[in-house]
Amino acid sequence: MEFYVEEGKELDQNCSTLILPALSIGNVGQLAVDLLIASLKAEKIGYLDDPNILPCVGNDAYWPSPPGDLTLPLEAYESSSSALTLVQQRSPVVKGMMVEYAKNLANFASSNGKKHVIILSSLDFGRWHTIDVSSGLQVYYLSTSNIDGTDEDCERLGWNRLQEYNPSQRMWKYLNTLAEVGSALEEDLPFEELGDEDYYPSLPFAALFSCFKAKGLKVTCLLCYCSEGDNIPEGFHLAEAASKLMRLSQNEFHGNEAGKWIIPFSWKSVYGPPADISLF
Repeated sequence: MEFYVEEGKELDQNCSTLILPALSIGNVGQLAVDLLIASLKAEKIGYLDDPNILPCVGNDAYWPSPPGDLTLPLEAYESSSSALTLVQQRSPVVKGMMVEYAKNLANFASSNGKKHVIILSSLDFGRWHTIDVSSGLQVYYLSTSNIDGTDEDCERLGWNRLQEYNPSQRMWKYLNTLAEVGSALEEDLPFEELGDEDYYPSLPFAALFSCFKAKGLKVTCLLCYCSEGDNIPEGFHLAEAASKLMRLSQNEFHGNEAGKWIIPFSWKSVYGPPADISLF
């Protein structure tokens, strides 16, 4: 992985916290990072080039009058006032290369002075065993603060640790081995078949969690359950959770009087133009 800094810019060493998405169902992590970048008015400082990410290109995602800049698959932004670096990922990882990609990101983070990594991602609502719709959207977390994945700050905020996390489970142990010493492809699993207990450690957030952890960084995964469809509410929910965890004040956001959030310009076409009413 190569990091290319934009001309005249450099990484702020005071931005010791890194926020990034782990691609999953509904792209909720990406939506949340979009909100944070737009609302903090984070400045793009460069992009990352990794052979394990599929190529893509598009228009500027955040502002209606871009200066002709193109959006690339993996870009880095900074909000110096909030001491945050944010990485947005816009295309998927090559099949079987998630661990290698996660290792490369972990090397980037550790070599650039990051101390805390916050991973935003989603989980399949169909696997939510304890459903309590009366409480609305819920945040689940996983942290390296303790061996069992618990964290005092997350508990104080009323979030629940991901119950399915078991560091002694075979797939989590295998991930840790790959993150620390191994170089085998994910498809070369030492198991004849995968069971339900292997589902969560097979997701992208788990590979990122294990690889950042192997570098000695503090890692916090913020997760929510969702289904495919309009997952903008879940995106707001995870972005709000990240802002609470980082104790960001209202003054650090640049929304209007109605709230602190700025809707990214690219969201105006997220579901395409309205349907032609002559069809009905």
